[in-house]
Amino acid sequence: MGLPGLPELLVVFGVVVLLFGAQKIPKLFGAFGEGIKNFKKGLHSEDHEEYSDKLHGGSNPVNSKAD
Repeated sequence: MGLPGLPELLVVFGVVVLLFGAQKIPKLFGAFGEGIKNFKKGLHSEDHEEYSDKLHGGSNPVNSKAD
């Protein structure tokens, strides 16, 4: 079982157009793209925080809690 071919993709696209309408598709894909961008930004900021913690010996005064 391989990747879907052109006929299958056209059928899926047709069903999406029927379900959502032609006007809502750009908004749908715009929201999808925005979600991917935010996800990548979140991954990058997490990686940056982990690197910063390792660089400064693991003590981050912003995230540390005082008892």
